[in-house]
Amino acid sequence: MEQNEKLHNLRHTLAHLLAAAVLEMYPNTKNTIGPSIDDGFYYDFEFSSPISDKDLPKIEKKMREILKSWKELTHEKKTESEAKEYFANNEYKLELIDEIVSKKEPITFYTCGKFTDLCRGGHLKNPKAEIADGSFKLDRVAGAYWRGNEKNKMLTRIYGLAFETKEELEKYLNQKEEARKRDHKKIGKELKLFTISELVGKGLPMLMPRGNIIKTELEKFIRSKKEALDYSFVTIPHIARKELYIRSGHMGKYDAMMPTMTDENGDEFVMKAMNCPHHFEIYNAEPHTYKDLPLRLAENTTVYRNEKSGELAGLLRVKNITQDDTHHFVTPDQIRTEIEMIFNLMREVYEVFGFKDYKVEISVRDKSNKAKYFGSDEVWEKAENILIESAKKLGLKYTVEEGEAAFYGPKIDIKVKDSIGREWQLTTIQLDFNQPENFEMDYVGPDGKKHRVVVLHVAVLGSFERFMGVLIEHYAGAFPTWLSPVQVAIIPVRENHEGEAKKLFDTLKESNVRVEIFGSDDSLGKRIHAAKDMKTPYVIVLGDKEVASGELTIENRDGTKTENISSLGFMEKLKKEIEGKK
Repeated sequence: MEQNEKLHNLRHTLAHLLAAAVLEMYPNTKNTIGPSIDDGFYYDFEFSSPISDKDLPKIEKKMREILKSWKELTHEKKTESEAKEYFANNEYKLELIDEIVSKKEPITFYTCGKFTDLCRGGHLKNPKAEIADGSFKLDRVAGAYWRGNEKNKMLTRIYGLAFETKEELEKYLNQKEEARKRDHKKIGKELKLFTISELVGKGLPMLMPRGNIIKTELEKFIRSKKEALDYSFVTIPHIARKELYIRSGHMGKYDAMMPTMTDENGDEFVMKAMNCPHHFEIYNAEPHTYKDLPLRLAENTTVYRNEKSGELAGLLRVKNITQDDTHHFVTPDQIRTEIEMIFNLMREVYEVFGFKDYKVEISVRDKSNKAKYFGSDEVWEKAENILIESAKKLGLKYTVEEGEAAFYGPKIDIKVKDSIGREWQLTTIQLDFNQPENFEMDYVGPDGKKHRVVVLHVAVLGSFERFMGVLIEHYAGAFPTWLSPVQVAIIPVRENHEGEAKKLFDTLKESNVRVEIFGSDDSLGKRIHAAKDMKTPYVIVLGDKEVASGELTIENRDGTKTENISSLGFMEKLKKEIEGKK
């Protein structure tokens, strides 16, 4: 059995074990569904009286007791009437049975010990022998609508964590605790980076001055990288006539995400949820020949999506998404070299932030539901093959994710691992043969005839909000010098040192260093502590010795010190760090 399959079966078996424990302890409970998930498993229940996280230790204890008798897991097929008789008092299972029958699939029951469940399978044969001591733990209680539908009843979901060994679980728990400490919402508040106002609205974060510095530096950085590769930057409005999105096909597929407004003439306008249709119209504003291509239109701009409130999370999931968006207009024979160029750009960018471990997911259409997508089978197969071949040529490990493509074309998603090993989806590359047809985007080829252009939709950072959230957690708020909102803190020991502090402040400011003076209102210890709490890369304490000698003692953020350095020498050091993106 492959490791992934074994882990899936282990987690699925533990979901059954959880249900067995709950039903034994709370006999009036109705069990519904319990799948394996990325870090463990969950099971949804309808309890007759509420439970909380405080109840989890005793449920987990019961699971371990029951596990001792779970030596063999067996299954058998049932008729519809037999299945419905068994679950006569459980309307959730009856609904699932009807669904299985409608799909003409077999109805199977799985039994271990005294517990039997309706299930398709995927379990351990001998749970007692195959589940290691200390390899699982109940994690939390949450609410969940039946089948994920808000119109249905709210159930109680119990989450569990599970791995093949105790050591793997402990490693995951340590990572989770470290992630808790790095929570970007907590650090963002402490470092005064962003705020979310109930009056403005959930999912609409506002960057404070320090946070805006980080965003501005990121924008300048990615813009300079793209301009060096002959990207042309454009500016588009944040709304458009509804007809634009009808032509692109977004209206009809994402209506709920795209709020509209109507003017006095009855014309409907849409707040843009994506930039590509606007960029298409810029392309169509003038004729093009093959000599103009590739044409790379770029923009750092905000789109608006009416995301569900339950899915919003700080900077990571928002309603206002500022993308480093680009659209590459290319000839068919330029596709592969353009993708290679994009990957090289991506690698350069990732290197700056220390993202060296990443993986590639190629999202293709769901062939069993072709109505969801624009375009012919031939076009889709061609586009999907190009992306797969490009990944192979670049020596990238990849997986193919069926059904995750955009409605107009397949895509490549890049997931990076941060400093504590968590994965984040960042760069996206979509290959689009279909929208050029919708917008009749042409170029004149060497043969003097018109040909359809091909479009690559690309975002390297993804969105600035999400990327900032990832970076806050990746660095735990201790940004590299070039990105830090305040790069140097100057702390005069006493009031009579403030004149020299102001001179040093002005000198650094003239060299475009972001510097702040922590004045003498508080005690020296409190001010030093405050500067360090803001995770400032360099702290300079100015006292009698420094004023008399003209030399500085620099305390680095990591606790080390650089002593007896001139202000000129320090500025040279800073300049190298900032220019080198350190």
